[in-house]
Amino acid sequence: MTMKKKNGRTLAAALVLAASPAVAAETYLVDKAHSEAAFQVRHLVTKVRGHFAEFDGSIQIDRARPEASSVEFVIKAASVDTGHADRDKDLRSANFFDVEKHPEIRFKSSKIAPKGGELYEVRGTLTIRGISKEISLPVSFLGFVRDPWGNEKAGFETQLTLNRKDFGMVWNKALDNGGLLVGDEVYVAINIEAGKRKDVTSN
Repeated sequence: MTMKKKNGRTLAAALVLAASPAVAAETYLVDKAHSEAAFQVRHLVTKVRGHFAEFDGSIQIDRARPEASSVEFVIKAASVDTGHADRDKDLRSANFFDVEKHPEIRFKSSKIAPKGGELYEVRGTLTIRGISKEISLPVSFLGFVRDPWGNEKAGFETQLTLNRKDFGMVWNKALDNGGLLVGDEVYVAINIEAGKRKDVTSN
């Protein structure tokens, strides 16, 4: 094959690829009415459970190339709720979330890696109290579905354990018989139902 013919075929192939419509990633928005951001932490000899009432997020889903997808998730720290007003006030204070200075908890993905089946490793930056750490989330994809009103939905869930001291939440109190009042490890569970941007409704 002459160099001229070879270059001609290369140019033709490039033009075909350029003319082919790219499949755009689909945007799904978190439906907080059907999602949850919850946590639990040891207190003395039991565990206290709580959740955040206000959060938002978007997921860019590339069905053909899941590794090209991305996610951003934002929690309003002041919306923390453990069902006890005085405890929630303390959690909002500088002892813990310090919500006046740091009103948001943020996660932004940097890499998504398929791990087989419907499991994915989602790496990204988690920011709490203005401190950013690279973390890895084990995410289960729960599938696509249409609700009774014809809206397209997608589901995801993840669980992980964080050390609160890594994010500047170091307050604690020693017990008379040894040990500390509050545990350092916080178990986090996030369950997401997201609606395709043009279809998002609350029912």
